[in-house]
Amino acid sequence: MRDELDGILEQLQAARDLSDLQHAAETLRDHYAIAHIVYHWVSSAGDQYGAGTYSQAWVDRYLEKGYLRIDPVLHGCLQRFDPVDWKQLDWSGRGVQAFFQEAQAYGVGNQGWTLPIRGPGGQFALFTASDRCDDATWAAFVARAQRELIILAHEFNKKALEFEGGAQGAPAPPLSPREQLAMTCIAKGLSRAQAAHEMGISEHTLRVYIEAARHKLGALNTTHAVARALSRDMIVL
Repeated sequence: MRDELDGILEQLQAARDLSDLQHAAETLRDHYAIAHIVYHWVSSAGDQYGAGTYSQAWVDRYLEKGYLRIDPVLHGCLQRFDPVDWKQLDWSGRGVQAFFQEAQAYGVGNQGWTLPIRGPGGQFALFTASDRCDDATWAAFVARAQRELIILAHEFNKKALEFEGGAQGAPAPPLSPREQLAMTCIAKGLSRAQAAHEMGISEHTLRVYIEAARHKLGALNTTHAVARALSRDMIVL
């Protein structure tokens, strides 16, 4: 088993393009005999890439429904630097529960472990292992494999940065105090209505601050802007 894992690491280190990363993810999934291995990153230029074993049907459904807005895994990882076990997250709320049930129907798995990774210039990545099993089985897997998964995650990310050509994003203009506060509220998981109430402003004014921050950060969307602001220490939770 150790020789097999060393072979996967060598395969990763020799990767030359996205198809090589995809093959490495599939090999790693089979090595651990779990449902999925997924690596997804947003480059410093704002481009999004993925290599992993989720079905294309689920990826398309996720994008179609805009699940980026409510995905507890994504929002949990935006606020953390250490590995996130999905069981630690808040899955309450009708919309989130519906999202979880649909993910199960598409074979994502009821158990998951995700490592958030932040790179230079606002690069942000998630490395995920997931499966369908009981809590005890999953806990045993994580205890056994977590150290290896962290090493592998950073190898995936190292390759992603190589593919970017080591590009460093240009320094973003500083956020105003109100822009910082707006982004901090969103990063904490507040809805726009809650964030506007917290700041004592209208939702329209909140949108103005968020859009201004997004443009300064060169981000594709609000979630990407939050990731960039966190990685550049522009906001602190």
